[in-house]
Amino acid sequence: MRELSGSLVALVTPMAPDGALDLAALDALIDWHCAAGTSALVVAGTTGESPTLSEPEHRLVVERAVAHAAGRIPIVAGTGSNSTAQTLALSRASAALGVDALMLVVPYYNKPPQEGLYQHFRQVAEAVAPLPVLLYNVPGRTVADLLPETVARLAEVPNIVGIKEATGDLARAERIRSLCGDGFLLLSGDDPSCCEFMLQGGDGVISVTANVVPEEMAELCALARVGDAAGARALDARLAPLHEMMFIESNPIPVKWALHHMGRIPPGIRLPLVPLSAAGQTKLTAFLEARIVRD
Repeated sequence: MRELSGSLVALVTPMAPDGALDLAALDALIDWHCAAGTSALVVAGTTGESPTLSEPEHRLVVERAVAHAAGRIPIVAGTGSNSTAQTLALSRASAALGVDALMLVVPYYNKPPQEGLYQHFRQVAEAVAPLPVLLYNVPGRTVADLLPETVARLAEVPNIVGIKEATGDLARAERIRSLCGDGFLLLSGDDPSCCEFMLQGGDGVISVTANVVPEEMAELCALARVGDAAGARALDARLAPLHEMMFIESNPIPVKWALHHMGRIPPGIRLPLVPLSAAGQTKLTAFLEARIVRD
């Protein structure tokens, strides 16, 4: 699944001020990423506010993305939850809608042991085979940590093809590579460390920053993946303040405000998340108006 390498965007879900889905804005974002060189769209994930999407809305977002992309760019649907039954239902539904792959987050809140994680991911992957499945490890949000040894067991399931590793731990990525081999996709889930992650052999990044600067993130990935360390690090240094700004408050609060400021989406975001604070807006506006981003 090398088409799932490079710059994959963790796409926001555009919403009106009252929180209603804005599918026309979603279409426009998809067109922008297709033109900008983004490698794939990850829809209905954490950045897409999946925890506050109803099941019908979740399916609608995935369906619309597949239909509007029309084969121009791969669509990866986030279908993970802390319930194996719910994950199975969303995964089967998304598979039927024609997505190119699924991304399954580590079950959150209920703190399963490693054997529970293994059984959860294996059962879901086997239910949607041969559709490719990406694991998603983000212990800062889920509390549970999918350990490299468990990833190696899961890599033996034929359609589990890679992992989004969001710990920012480069040694962890090396350990997974050594256990799983070169054919297993390693995707960073941490924008600040993704350049070094790719220079050390990672295959790409599922990026929040790419929502705002898709061309630059695509370029960064291209430079890093051909081993142009000087070029990649120089571009990454220019993007570093923006990486930081994307997390001055809980994701996706800053990135949705930035896109609204740029005129690309309406200002809607759903409780319990709230719009970016006044202090955050002041900080982020300085970067946007300094033309760190190319609109």
